[in-house]
Amino acid sequence: MNRVLLLATTTGYQIRSFGEAAEALGVRLVFASDRCDQLEDPWWDQAIPVRFQDEARSVDAVVAACGHVAPDGIVAVGDRPAVLAAHLACAFGLPGHPPAAAAACRNKLATRQALWAAGLPTPWFDFMPMEGQTERASPRVEFPAVVKPLALSGSRGVMRVNNSVELVAALERLRRLLDARDVRIEGDEAHGQVLVEGFIPGAEYAIEGVMTHGALQLLTICDKPDALDGPFFEETIYRMPSLAPDTVQRQIGEAVGAACAALGLHHGPVHAECRVSGDTIYVLEVAARPIGGLCSSALRFRSKAPNAVEGTSGTVSLEEVLLRHALGEPVTSYVREDTASGVMMIPIPKRGVYRSVSGVDEAKRVPCIEDIRITAKADTTLVPLPEGKSYLGFIFARATTPGEVDQALRSGHAKLHFAIDREVALTA
Repeated sequence: MNRVLLLATTTGYQIRSFGEAAEALGVRLVFASDRCDQLEDPWWDQAIPVRFQDEARSVDAVVAACGHVAPDGIVAVGDRPAVLAAHLACAFGLPGHPPAAAAACRNKLATRQALWAAGLPTPWFDFMPMEGQTERASPRVEFPAVVKPLALSGSRGVMRVNNSVELVAALERLRRLLDARDVRIEGDEAHGQVLVEGFIPGAEYAIEGVMTHGALQLLTICDKPDALDGPFFEETIYRMPSLAPDTVQRQIGEAVGAACAALGLHHGPVHAECRVSGDTIYVLEVAARPIGGLCSSALRFRSKAPNAVEGTSGTVSLEEVLLRHALGEPVTSYVREDTASGVMMIPIPKRGVYRSVSGVDEAKRVPCIEDIRITAKADTTLVPLPEGKSYLGFIFARATTPGEVDQALRSGHAKLHFAIDREVALTA
């Protein structure tokens, strides 16, 4: 039985999806995850405990746990696991993204510098330390601008500012976020700086692809139909196939391919975000890993190869495509299904204690709604962007056209009603 090493955080939503894909392929998954190494298999999954911030020691731990025998492939879910996966690919002599390239992808400043050095379209950008009198940098800033932490994902901490007053307020807000315990525990030096760059107007797209020995294969382009103009940049709907003109889609693919080359990515999944402003394609970021969370459930693929074996629906998941790719199988025959599909990441409307949700059954009865998964846990504190890092859940739809998908997602969301209580401050 082939073995694939899967690196993911303990809270990764995609672990189950990869498990299902592995079972369908007859592949054994070997987990490596960030967990306590003093407890004996606390999650009952025989995972290898690692520390993503300590790459050298984690590489030694995984190699030893594997008996110094290389797995047949490696896949990572998440930005920090992707960097460790790159180091492990080198250690085991397997194809993968170079460690320096994976590290550059999870650092927004390093990404900007690489794209600028390659002569690719890039907004003006500057960086400054988080500590000190950062307001002194405001004369160098052209407004509107966007303030970004270097190494947080999912639009966390990203804020648009329109003047010097807003800039100083945003920097102070970001300073408090980066001082939060869940951020400080990462021990990432990147959290000591902040990126400030020009705001780019225009439509935004998400791109899913896979690189095979330096060549990019575009798997899909997702439209983001909601305007992302700030002050925060919470994503809601991914919809596909893209309604962008064919020429624009081709230019997006070329721009992402050029960005991957500039960053030095070589072999493995990539997820990119870009904006189309006039005739210019700006690649905002490229990640050395697949799309995150449960969003991958909106993606299905069919093989154009003769005698292809697919699931009962006639399609396979993104996770199966990536496992095949990790095992060295050619995946160029896989294309996205013909049916339109999409996902809504249900936004958190306000801070408070989540109690319950109603209307799920009614939402599921909306035509074209395929599934609704509420991931928020009762009695937990919800935090919206820019400080937050999660969603209330996910809504999935499939239909004949992208427009029907969009309408179904919004109609389904309108049926949901979340009970969120105000936090009660505790006093001694």
